[in-house]
Amino acid sequence: MRLFLKISEWWWCFSLFVEPGAYRESVATAASILASKIMEEKPDLEPSEKESSPPPVKRRRLWTRQVKPPEESEKRYVPPPKRRNPGVSFSETHFAETSYYFEGGLRKNNDFLQNTIHRHEPPVTAQAIEFLEENNEVVVVDKPSSLPVHPCGRFRHNTVIFILGKEHNLKELHTIHRLDRLTSGVLMFAKSAEVSKKIDEQVRLRQLEKEYVCRVFGEFPESEVTCEEPILVVSYKVGVCRVDPKGKPCKTVFRRLSYNGKTSVVKCFPYTGRTHQIRVHLQFLGHPIVNDPIYNTDAWGPEKGKDGNINKTDEELLQALLEEHLSKQSLGILDIAEEDLKPIVGDQLQKAVQLTSGTPKESKDEEKSGILVCSRSSVCQAELDQMDCGETCLNEHQDEKDPLCGECKIVRPDPLPKDLVMYLHALRYKGAGFEYCSKIPAWAQDDWEET
Repeated sequence: MRLFLKISEWWWCFSLFVEPGAYRESVATAASILASKIMEEKPDLEPSEKESSPPPVKRRRLWTRQVKPPEESEKRYVPPPKRRNPGVSFSETHFAETSYYFEGGLRKNNDFLQNTIHRHEPPVTAQAIEFLEENNEVVVVDKPSSLPVHPCGRFRHNTVIFILGKEHNLKELHTIHRLDRLTSGVLMFAKSAEVSKKIDEQVRLRQLEKEYVCRVFGEFPESEVTCEEPILVVSYKVGVCRVDPKGKPCKTVFRRLSYNGKTSVVKCFPYTGRTHQIRVHLQFLGHPIVNDPIYNTDAWGPEKGKDGNINKTDEELLQALLEEHLSKQSLGILDIAEEDLKPIVGDQLQKAVQLTSGTPKESKDEEKSGILVCSRSSVCQAELDQMDCGETCLNEHQDEKDPLCGECKIVRPDPLPKDLVMYLHALRYKGAGFEYCSKIPAWAQDDWEET
């Protein structure tokens, strides 16, 4: 009805400008079209009749084209729309990737990332971890040298935390303090956050008494020596510090116990807890620890850093230190990754890798023959683990394949016992309500002789 009214109004206006005869013909044509339109839109048509009917004519083209009767119209096929973007399907695996939590009126989630790498963890001493104390609050052990306290760098399972958890079912321990990997001695863990916080407060207020013992180069003074030189970290990645006026304040007191004509046994009382504090102060005093792989090397100059005389920039010092260990095949002592070595030693690292793995051409030929070749990072790992083995050892093993690894061609020589020990030992820790002591190591005995 609305359509009919609009058509009538339009034709009334049109009739004012056309002749009466033309008007009657136009009205007849419009009536015919309207009747056809009504027949198309009848609701009681059969499905077959609907399919044979032409698509509705657009209104805006109604008077500009000649419309054929329904029976004469051609059947027009309209293809379905193409699905240009099929979309993304998500399954339960995707939904399980994270979990939601709500905080401060916000929805948040945790991301879990997984990465698989080819890596060989360096071996450590098989010496058992001796328990000094275990109760409801703490676990105190005598840490052997060469074991890191917790996962770091190239170490994960060969750490005190993992060994205690896997072999002694001591889990969720809280680290109270740390010892260097090559340092042995008293190591404390708390069994709860409350106990950890209580002991941390004593450490913060410097109420915790610490006593170490070490064997140093030369004849140490008989009188008590106090060193309060500030210490600055040169490189966190390599783990190197030095005395510097811009460093953090610290204090260490030393007392000599014995002297055998070559080396001295010294007790150390650090009143602060700076990184490598005892080792750096002993180097500054001109008596570095006998087998300290960092602070008793020629990289520090002819005087080995005595009185802070280095005459090198930090970058030159790091490069000299790494090049010295690279030449000795003992980079593993520094616990530094390959990506941190490249910017410092550059081409020399590449030469060491080629020395271990053969020429690049040999590697390509092996790949073509179907042999799995150790990647460069893995080769460097082997290089790091060879510790003072020397070129003879490299040539002896470079063509042998590790039977326990499907990816490595190289057999990694085991480190020598002397590479797993540094003559620095945490002898005693005392605080409010507790005191834990360990045995003096064999190398600190008066009658000890180095073999």
